[in-house]
Formats: sequence, C-alpha cells, structure tokens
Amino acid sequence: MKISELDRAALMARLRGPGLRLDLHPFSACVRSDLSALADAVALLYADFPLAPEDGFADFHLEIRAEPRWLPFGRWRARFLYDGLPAFVSLPKGQAPTMLEWALNWCVASHAHQYLVCHAAVLERAGQALVLPAPPGSGKSTLTAVLAHRGWRLLSDELALLDPSTGLVHGMARGVNLKNASIGLITGFVPEAVVSPPVPDTLKGTVALMRPPSEAVRRRAESARPAWVVLPRWQAGATAHFAPVDRAEAALLLADQSFNYHVLGRQGFEALAALVGSTACLRFTYGTLDELEPAFEALASGRLPGAER
Repeated sequence: MKISELDRAALMARLRGPGLRLDLHPFSACVRSDLSALADAVALLYADFPLAPEDGFADFHLEIRAEPRWLPFGRWRARFLYDGLPAFVSLPKGQAPTMLEWALNWCVASHAHQYLVCHAAVLERAGQALVLPAPPGSGKSTLTAVLAHRGWRLLSDELALLDPSTGLVHGMARGVNLKNASIGLITGFVPEAVVSPPVPDTLKGTVALMRPPSEAVRRRAESARPAWVVLPRWQAGATAHFAPVDRAEAALLLADQSFNYHVLGRQGFEALAALVGSTACLRFTYGTLDELEPAFEALASGRLPGAER
C-alpha cells in the first residue's frame, strides 16, 4: 500500500497514533506527529512510497510535535524527538515539514555506520552512478532536480550511502531540497516537477522540497556503481564546462563532506580511496539550466574529453 492510498483522515490517525511506517529502503522509519502541516507534506512528498509493515522493525522512531502547550496555538513551536527524547532545538511550527527532512537526514548520518555517509547527491544512468559532493550554495540540488527529470534516476539529493564492502552507492530517493532563488528556477524550467509550498525564514532561507519522480521511488532499492565524481559549482554567466580534478582533491572534499568518516577510520579511508580511484573526477561549472542536459548527455555517452576512468 502506498501513502497516496491513505485518505487524509487515515494518514492523520496513523501519525497521531501508533506512527506512520515509511519504507525508505534501505531503512524504515516510524513517524509520529500531531501537526497537520506535516501530514500534508508527507502526503505530497511521499505519495509514491509504500508503507512498511506495521508490525515490522523500524530503524528510526521519530516524532515531531507542537509545544509548548501552554502558549497560544499561534505561538507553538515544532520539536523533534528521537526515541522519545528531544534531539534538536525547537523551530517555529511552520517549519515542521523541513524539520522532518532534516531529522531523517540526522537519523541516517548519526546511526547508519554500515555505510560511509557523505553529503552528496547521487543520480544513476545505465547502472552507473554520478556522485555530486558539494558544500551548500554550490548549486548541487538545482542540478539534481533538473537531471532527475531529464534522463537520470534520482538516488539521493543529500545523502550518498557508500557501502565499503561492495563499492556500490545507495540512496533513499527522497525529495530534493530547493532553496531561495532555485525554487522559482526549477518550477519554471521543470514544470512537471511537484514542489511543496515554500517555507520562509529557515536557517537556510526559504526552502521548498521537490517530490521525487515516481520511477525513482519505484527503483529506490537499486544500487549503482560510481562512475563519476563531479564537483558542481554555479557561477552567474558561466558557460557549462567540465574540467579534470585531482583525485586527492576529490577525496579530501568527500572526506570533508562525510558525516561519519571519522567513525569508520581506516575503512572509511579505503572506501574513499577506492571510490576516487575507480571514477572520473571532474569539476563542473554552469550558469544556466538549459545547458545541463546536453552537458551530462555528453558525460554519460563518453564524449567528454578527460572523463575516462
């Protein structure tokens, strides 16, 4: 059964009661909340995700609730609890939909040490993975949102899950985080994209979430072998182009953008060394969205000089 098959009353009953169990392969999460805005966000962003068995194991138990109750309703804030204990500072209750995404990211980054977890987007083409590690403000999510609707399968926008034992990369195919000006750019350039209502005044500015394409959700259990590590950078007025990057520089950036590299120690080092040693490492600079599809078509087809592994 998919989330979209629950009517609003049934969805709210699960969130307010025993919890809504999401199948986020390779994880499952039990989510509870008393906030109607969060229920609306789940219905929109997770419509194509199946429900996990109610009596099955859940990797993460999280709750986002309104508090404190003694304040007037309009002044309630949202609080994230993990296993019943507060994990974040509270935020204005209008930010509950984005808090759920940040909370799920925190759950994975803090506990899924069977993977090397990196802050990177991942897309797939013909079984080969494109890994896009980048700090905030690089244009990574904008690039990911376009490619996810232009012939590439979305695995992740935020968390690349690298299995050290196989070298394969996994993703949960959750929504794409769009911020500030990129929200309007994507809704204008990719009209078929389903985007949540913008949430203003967050720590990252105005944030909206793009629903993952249904095909990406359907195939979310399919891992891929990394073929390219591309460091994206948006620059106003720039013509789209790739340039080789030293493998050591790529490895250092991936280590810096990893959440648990320090936890895995030697295993993490060896996993990153194997990743950059077997992929084409490139920098990609762009300034307009209409150049993205042809640029990455050339990359995928092997027509790009310097992209050979």
